[in-house]
Amino acid sequence: MAQRESWATRAGFILAAVGSAVGLGNIWRFPYQVGEYGGAAFLVVYLLLILGIGFPVILVEFVVGRHTERNPVGALKRLGTGAWTKIGWVFVTAGFIILSYYSVVAGWTVRYVLLGLQGEYTATPEAAGQQFGAVASGLDAVVFHAIFMVAVIAIVAFGIERGIELSVKVMVPAIIALLIGLAVYAFTLEGAGEAYAYYLSPDFGTIASNWTSILPAAAAQAFFTLSLGMGVMITYASYLGEDRNLAEDAGIIAFLDTGIAFTAGLIAFPILFTAGIPAGSSGPALIFVSLAAAFAELPFGGILGAIFFGVVSIAALSSAISIMEVVTSYLIDEHGVDRVPATAMLGTAMFVVGVPAALDIIFIDVYDLFANGVLLVLGGLLLSIFIGWVVPDLALDELGKGITNIGSLGVTWIWLLRIPVIIALIAVVALNAWDYYGFLTGDFAAWLGENL
Repeated sequence: MAQRESWATRAGFILAAVGSAVGLGNIWRFPYQVGEYGGAAFLVVYLLLILGIGFPVILVEFVVGRHTERNPVGALKRLGTGAWTKIGWVFVTAGFIILSYYSVVAGWTVRYVLLGLQGEYTATPEAAGQQFGAVASGLDAVVFHAIFMVAVIAIVAFGIERGIELSVKVMVPAIIALLIGLAVYAFTLEGAGEAYAYYLSPDFGTIASNWTSILPAAAAQAFFTLSLGMGVMITYASYLGEDRNLAEDAGIIAFLDTGIAFTAGLIAFPILFTAGIPAGSSGPALIFVSLAAAFAELPFGGILGAIFFGVVSIAALSSAISIMEVVTSYLIDEHGVDRVPATAMLGTAMFVVGVPAALDIIFIDVYDLFANGVLLVLGGLLLSIFIGWVVPDLALDELGKGITNIGSLGVTWIWLLRIPVIIALIAVVALNAWDYYGFLTGDFAAWLGENL
C-alpha cells in the first residue's frame, strides 16, 4: 500500500480546516439566518450551540479520522461492526449533495464580482431581485457552476500538500484581512448603530417564543459552518500525526470560524440598515439582492461589492476543496483510484447533479434542506452515539495522544456526547425532518404541479 499523504505543517492543517469552515456558510448563509430568526436572538443560540455541540462533535470527527487514517466510509469500517460500519455513507452522501449545489451558489458569487466591476448593481430591491433571478437560473448559472467546479477539481487533483495546503495558506489569510477591512468600513456608515443594536442586543422573549424554529436552524448552521457531518474533519484529521493536540486545534478552528461568521454580520447589517433595507427581507438571496442593492447606493459601491463578493468566492472555494477531498479520498482509500481521475470523475458527477439547481433555484432548497438540515445533523448524531457509548475507551485514548495532561477533559467530553449532545441532536433531526417533509408536500409539490 502506498504511503498516505500528510500535512506538511500544523499551520497548513489548521488553515485548511478553517478554510473548510469559512465558506458560504459564514458569509452567505449566516447573515440571512440571523435576519430570518430574530437578529441577536439567533446569534446567542448559535454561539451556545457552537460551544456546547460544535466543539464536542469536532473532537469526535478528529478522533475518528486520526485513529483510522481513512475517509469516513473506511474509518467506520475499521472501527465499527454491523450497522455502525454504514455511518460513513451518511457523511459522504451529505458532502456529495452539498457540493453539487454549493458550486451553483459559488458560481453566483463569481458572477456578482463581475457585475460589481462593471458597475451594474441595481439600486432597488425589486430590480435587484430581477437581476438575481437572471443570474441564479438558466444557462448563465450553469456556465459559472461549471467554471467553479473546474477550479475545485484542479486544486484537489494536486493533492494535500501541493494543492489544498498551498492554496489555503493564501486564501484564508486573504479572507480574514479583507473581511476585517470591510467591517471597519461598515462601522463608519450612518446605519451602523441601529444595525449593531439589532445584531448584538438579544431579545430573550424572542428566543423563548420561537425556540422550536431558532434551535434547529441554529444547530444546522453550526454544523454547516464548522463543516461537521459531511466528513471533512474526519478526512482532514486522517492526515494528522499522533503528536497533535486535537483539543487545542479544534478550539482554534472553532474560534476562528465563529469569529469570521460574526464579522460577516458586522459587515452585512450596517450596509443593509444604511440603505434602509429590512434584514430579513430576502432569505437565501440576502447578499445577492438586499446587499447588492445596498452597494448600489454607496459611494464606490461597485468596487466595494466586487471586493465583498470576491471574498465570498474565495471562501466558497476554500470550503469546496475540503468537501471534494472527502469524496475523493473515498475512491483513493477504498478502491485504489488515482487522485487525478478520482477527482475528475467525482467533480463531473457533482456538476451533473447540480445542474437542476442551476436551472431553477427551488432545487437549492430541495438539496439544502435535506443535506444540511437532516443529513449533516444525523451524521453527527450517529457518530456521537457510536463514540460516546460504543467505543468511548478507544476515543479517550486517541484524544489523549498529543495532550500532556488530559485530566477531566476526556471524561467531560464523553458525558457531553452521551447525554446533552445526543438529546439536542435527536430533537434537531426530528424538527428539521418535519420541516423538510412540509417543504416537499407544500412548496415543492406546488412547483411540480405548475411545471410538470
